[in-house]
Amino acid sequence: MQLNRIVEFHKALGDLTRIRIIALLQQGPLHGQAIAGKLSLKPPTITHHMTKLREVGLIKERRDKNTIYFSLNQDVLESCANAILTLGKEAKNMEMSVTEAERAAILSNFFTADGTLKNIPAQRKKRLVVLSHIVKGLAFGKVYSEKEISEYLRKFHPDYATLRRELIIHQFMYRKNSQYEMNPPELWSFQ
Repeated sequence: MQLNRIVEFHKALGDLTRIRIIALLQQGPLHGQAIAGKLSLKPPTITHHMTKLREVGLIKERRDKNTIYFSLNQDVLESCANAILTLGKEAKNMEMSVTEAERAAILSNFFTADGTLKNIPAQRKKRLVVLSHIVKGLAFGKVYSEKEISEYLRKFHPDYATLRRELIIHQFMYRKNSQYEMNPPELWSFQ
């Protein structure tokens, strides 16, 4: 799971009222007026909090005439809550599944002699090996602008935007406000 999604999930839960709403919805579906009554809040306040919970996929809605019933999306709640516990484990499992011989073969198959990328691998395992090779030229602790990252990635492949997106998706880098920074290797989808 992407780090951004984990952060957004925890931000949504960073409010006592939202935690109370989740606790109520664990007992079964409720409409907004009922939630407002049980929590002694006004309906617009409930609407605000339900919007935040909806944005991260924690609630489901069912309309019955003019009334909307909210229920807890238990699967999303469990997967997001457990995602933080699997961050380091996924990287460790993937690391064990690629031998040095496989890594060398993948790199020789996808890179030319001058270091450019022939094509971006479709298979996840190979793509992660390629991405981990590409980031070796980036410094930890340095904040890069989007232009700097794009210029760096253009040296490897003309589709630098896809490479940039893949670095974010697989947790090699963190992006905020068009600023990029390397994540620690323990957070990478692969080492």
